Amino acid sequence: MPPEATPAPHPQKPAPSVAFLDRDHSILAFNERVLDWAHRKEVPLLERLRYLCIVSSNLDEFFEVRKAPHLTAMQAGDVKGEYSVQSFEGLARAARTLVDRQYKLYNEELMPAFAKKGIEIVSNGDRSASQKAWVHEYFEREVRPLLIPVGLDPAHPFPQVANKSLNFIVQLSGKDAFGRENDIAIVKVPRVLPRLIRMPAKVSGGKALFVSLSSVIRAHLDLLFAGRGVGQFSQFRVTRHSDLAVDEDDVRDLRTALRLGLQHRNYGQAVRLEVSAGCSEHLSSFLLQQFHLPEGALYRVPGPVNLVRMQQLIDLVDEPKLLFPPYRPTFPAQLQPGRSFFEQIQKSDVLIHQPFESFDGVLGFLAEAARDPQVLAIKQTIYRTGAESELMDLLREAVRRGKEVTVVVELKARFDEEANINWAESLEAIGAQVVYGVVGLKTHAKMLLVTRREGKRLVRYAHLSTGNYNPRTARLYTDLSFLTTDTGLTADIENVFVHLASHSRLPRLNQLWLAPFHLHRKLIEQIDLLAEGAAQGKTARIVLKMNALTDQPLMHALVRAGQRGVSIDLIVRGACMLPARVPGVTDNIRVRSIIGRFLEHSRVFYFRLDEQEQVYLSSADWMNRNMLRRVELAWPVNDPVLRQRVIDECLVAYLHDDRDAWDLMADGHYKRTKGATDPQAHGAQRALMARYAAPEGQDGN
Repeated sequence: MPPEATPAPHPQKPAPSVAFLDRDHSILAFNERVLDWAHRKEVPLLERLRYLCIVSSNLDEFFEVRKAPHLTAMQAGDVKGEYSVQSFEGLARAARTLVDRQYKLYNEELMPAFAKKGIEIVSNGDRSASQKAWVHEYFEREVRPLLIPVGLDPAHPFPQVANKSLNFIVQLSGKDAFGRENDIAIVKVPRVLPRLIRMPAKVSGGKALFVSLSSVIRAHLDLLFAGRGVGQFSQFRVTRHSDLAVDEDDVRDLRTALRLGLQHRNYGQAVRLEVSAGCSEHLSSFLLQQFHLPEGALYRVPGPVNLVRMQQLIDLVDEPKLLFPPYRPTFPAQLQPGRSFFEQIQKSDVLIHQPFESFDGVLGFLAEAARDPQVLAIKQTIYRTGAESELMDLLREAVRRGKEVTVVVELKARFDEEANINWAESLEAIGAQVVYGVVGLKTHAKMLLVTRREGKRLVRYAHLSTGNYNPRTARLYTDLSFLTTDTGLTADIENVFVHLASHSRLPRLNQLWLAPFHLHRKLIEQIDLLAEGAAQGKTARIVLKMNALTDQPLMHALVRAGQRGVSIDLIVRGACMLPARVPGVTDNIRVRSIIGRFLEHSRVFYFRLDEQEQVYLSSADWMNRNMLRRVELAWPVNDPVLRQRVIDECLVAYLHDDRDAWDLMADGHYKRTKGATDPQAHGAQRALMARYAAPEGQDGN
């Protein structure tokens, strides 16, 4: 491990209590750090746009999931508690500051930089006559047949507007065909239409010129309202609360209940209204009234109301120099392609560090299991696999080949519910045993168990992971995969699968720490054990890597340990409510966040007392829901060589990162490390990419 900071003196009097940071503001602060990548001029231009879009996507999810209770409290006039008028207003200010920074960057830096490269989104006022003619023809052919403007009157009330959909509100003059003066109309824009359209070479002059769908419609609004005058108008977009709430105790069929819930998700409680910056007060007030929103929920934006859809530009522009150089991961270093995975795992446990090493090692293991006649059974948990998945195809192949396939599908994986329901039905239709875990608990653990006949005995092989079984995100997220035939671990995994399928009492486990049963308690016990050792003068060290830290009992345990002399380093990518380096309170606790090319996703827990080291890998972040309302796993890395590899690659490298790291200050703000602008500064991800990149001509994927 890297050199440790000198622990602060043990307090002689009761230690002061700690004031935790606000979770929602911490989430927004994380997005500030992501947005910093879009500001960096050394980052290729299309990648800067990608980071900008990622922030918009994250903000959408933030409003969909986190904002509703603040809004409800504000509307009720509550002034105390976690959710209040003050919490709503504070979050609105912070979110609006972030949004303003996004559009300032988009308008003043990114779009001018694209224009210098011959890549432009051409507004109607800047189009030549030939370009306007082409846009008009496109509108008539592709767009107009799909638009149905709705004039509002007593027979046509305000229409249902779907979550995050693009719409126009238009103020009309004159009278309609029946002599009435209804002056407001709504135009809903179908989602099937592309948001960016590339103009053909015959009118683009050799440049990469695009038009936005909103500008195409805006330029032809008058054609949609024959005989009426089009006055003020604006794009608008409403964000709705989208967390599915299904009372599992009240439903006989969770899958059917979730399908019904998905149908209504697009029309939940409105929590945010976005309009064009020039939208009139009359129209914005009208919309706020329709969606039952206060003024504080209104966001005026000087550009596209949905920056997320600007990601289409990345796919439409064929300019490799404006992207990161492609990274080709090596095939997992511990595995040899072409040799039996079973033979190789029998010799030693295998660790795969994704995406630096290829996910093909996991797919290859499952493919061999699906096709090996000696394999009798395959059990796997499914959380987020995506709508298209080679892994799911392999499970279906295993069923067709006569294997006993049991799949624990988590139907409530947020925003992946529909894909998971579809996979569950597809597997059931061909004879797989599909179960949905335990009522009231999300099954978030990632585990795969293969039972194989070898001579006169049955041997189990297991795969555990800190991330999802999704080949696409396995190229974008940093995660650890672990392959083993350790009899203690595989017996534990078998018992967990039996528990999830039968709901029988869970027997004592050998090595796994399982939430919601033991994980929370075991972690607190481990922290307290080191705290006691430090108080006795022993060297005690904790290093934790995770995506979020918000669970209060665990944070209190860390504070106690730090105050008794344990040296603590926390590598927390996203929300962290535990303040660092607060004098007299958290002197021995340091917190840093790494934001890089890949999304940091692995969870690693390191505990050292004198010379005794323990490393656990886990599917769980340190959040209350993960500890008490989910099925999560943590497992030890027993092999000393692999344990040291995890320490070196996932902890030491990140604690020494001086390029992509942000350190949490005592006042609750993050500060970029001093080497951030130095092209030679050490970056953990960059170093791992250099170590594991496939040689030219080879590709681990």
